[in-house]
Amino acid sequence: MAGASAIAARIHPGYPEDDAVMAERLRLCPEGCFALTADGDLLGYAVGHPWFARSVPELDTLLGFLPEPAGAWCIHDVALLPEARGRGGAAELVGLMRDEARRRGLPAMVLVAVGNAAGFWHRHGFRPILEAPPSGYGAGATLMMREVAASA
Repeated sequence: MAGASAIAARIHPGYPEDDAVMAERLRLCPEGCFALTADGDLLGYAVGHPWFARSVPELDTLLGFLPEPAGAWCIHDVALLPEARGRGGAAELVGLMRDEARRRGLPAMVLVAVGNAAGFWHRHGFRPILEAPPSGYGAGATLMMREVAASA
């Protein structure tokens, strides 16, 4: 987990989260935590979990529980080191989370696009929705969603 925290600090410096947040996501939903590795080195990760439809948790917040039933798969974070980009790893991680959402029978995936990431998510079938993301994600953050059954 230390490796993922180091990547998060490097890739998302404007969105810091306590290590306890990632540890809790791993404990609550280990099937939603994925690592991108090469030659034994961690190059990136993805964290997702079941959540309420059309919403995401506040940034840097412990959940305490996962909703039953859940209405969507929340992509909490995807982070890749610059040297790992452009090789399809991010798409693979998104596909693994889509597969887990599908396995659980969830109809949609939801996330907050921060910085200039909306274009990446748009290419993966996500579209902005009207609901506003929690304020902690900063100006320009966009709440986005896509159907799980959709291809892409």
